[in-house]
Amino acid sequence: MIDKATIVFLRAPEKGKVKTRLSEFLSEAFVLDLYKGFVIDTLQALESTGDKILYYWPLKKKNLLLNFLGNGYTLSCQHGDNIGRRMANAFQDIFQDGYERGVLIGTDIPEISREIIERSFKILETKDAVVGPSIDGGYYLIGFNKTAFSKAAFKNINWSTKHVLDETLDIFNKMKVSYECLPELNDIDTVEDLKALAARVKKGGRAGKRTLEILKDYED
Repeated sequence: MIDKATIVFLRAPEKGKVKTRLSEFLSEAFVLDLYKGFVIDTLQALESTGDKILYYWPLKKKNLLLNFLGNGYTLSCQHGDNIGRRMANAFQDIFQDGYERGVLIGTDIPEISREIIERSFKILETKDAVVGPSIDGGYYLIGFNKTAFSKAAFKNINWSTKHVLDETLDIFNKMKVSYECLPELNDIDTVEDLKALAARVKKGGRAGKRTLEILKDYED
């Protein structure tokens, strides 16, 4: 078995159920297409970076995801009553399955790259943990060595606020967990986020192939 695994958290691609803050201002059809592009580009960035396990949500939508992606992926349902518990449980799952290093990402960071994933695992060769800060005060990636992992890293966090990163790093410091931060990236939650991404792309910024195709038709 390859000793490293990337956990990908994603929702089943259901119209009106993904990136809902974007759907307040853009058509649900466009937002669904954009979300699918994010997923495809994220999985492409993970090629040749080790095993990947897709943790989907919600429970009863597995077939919708299979219809979208096919049978070529390892799928597992997220379990837990909030995002922190679901992430903690996913790490516990992979470490119980024998992996020694794991990183977790979402599917709303279109500027993520294979190089960032590879750097994350490289960091975990010498550090207990790795974190990818996002500009909104959260993080787009978190990873652990099996020997250093503790569910405590996901407890008492004010999720979906600008304090998530600071609170997580405070826990690391209190637990004496060694860590390194990756370059800051932007997640895409709002129309303003999407406009900023489109502007960066026009100036030569990177994004996945499918996302670039969709952005060509986007008019802010």
